[in-house]
Amino acid sequence: MAPDADAGRANRADPFAPLTSEQLAVGDGHEIYVESVGRTDGIPAVYLHGGPGSGCQPDHRRLFDPERFHAILFDQRGAGRSHPKGGREHNTLPHLIADLEMIRTKFGFERWIVAGGSWGATLALAYAETHPQRVSGLVLRATFLGMRSEIETAFNGALPRFFPGLSEDFLGQLPAEERDRPLEAYWRRILDADPAVHGPAARAWHDTERILSEHTPGRTRLDPESLKSNSALPGSPFMEAHYFANDCFMKPNQLLDEAARLKDIPGIIVQGRFDLLCPPSTSHALAARWSDADIRIVEDAGHSLYDPGVRNAVMKAIADMASKNMASKNMASKDMASKVTR
Repeated sequence: MAPDADAGRANRADPFAPLTSEQLAVGDGHEIYVESVGRTDGIPAVYLHGGPGSGCQPDHRRLFDPERFHAILFDQRGAGRSHPKGGREHNTLPHLIADLEMIRTKFGFERWIVAGGSWGATLALAYAETHPQRVSGLVLRATFLGMRSEIETAFNGALPRFFPGLSEDFLGQLPAEERDRPLEAYWRRILDADPAVHGPAARAWHDTERILSEHTPGRTRLDPESLKSNSALPGSPFMEAHYFANDCFMKPNQLLDEAARLKDIPGIIVQGRFDLLCPPSTSHALAARWSDADIRIVEDAGHSLYDPGVRNAVMKAIADMASKNMASKNMASKDMASKVTR
């Protein structure tokens, strides 16, 4: 790990440049890319990217005020700059939770704010329910509970209802006999070893999902020619197929059934009003079992972090969670001081 000389301060030429970056060996032949930003004496936080399989982006660093936070960003197993790229062996939800604990321990954080959107929200919830004593607050965007019913609602319900032409294109990539169970057919094809099979399926899945994620997508149909392209394939469809075909390596309804473990963990949920992949009803179902959660609706927005208003709402939620943490610490310090003087 190579720290900058002034790593303790955020007032460098680029305050969002990484303080440290490294390939962290987590076992099972996996090395995950980990970077830290902000200031070393800042409020501990970690950002969990979506997908699964998409990886962190430089802009995600800017969700954290570098004068307030010591934030960790990393590419999950098989994603982004982690090795082996696309590796799905020894890559399950429990593995990712264990990786988070290894990172937390490495940086010496007793507790941290955990932020994530979509699949990142799934991982954040699963981690918090496994290690509630290590989480000082949760900031979620576009809550996804990792249930197959949610994916079916998006691709078998919202897709034909709001984009009937796109739905025809999506189903049209499958033989007629496979169209009654399109999700399973797509995952099977994406995970097929033959490039002639997995290439068009991965591109069709990726492009359809992207259109569903945006409130005002630039196009609403698949391009048949681009599906046959020889260009590099997107990585996320392969990891998504791996996780979704295995029910995200969770028991049915696990995150809702175990939501009582979130008691006393403050939470802020940023939710796009017109999110077709992770609709508001999911966030409300979670909040009904997690009384410490506050839902903030972003009007005229869908699923994407970059729909109007969403990114700013996430930044504010993270800042507000930090302020809430500091207020709680100050109150605890005052209580302790008053006990000592009695």
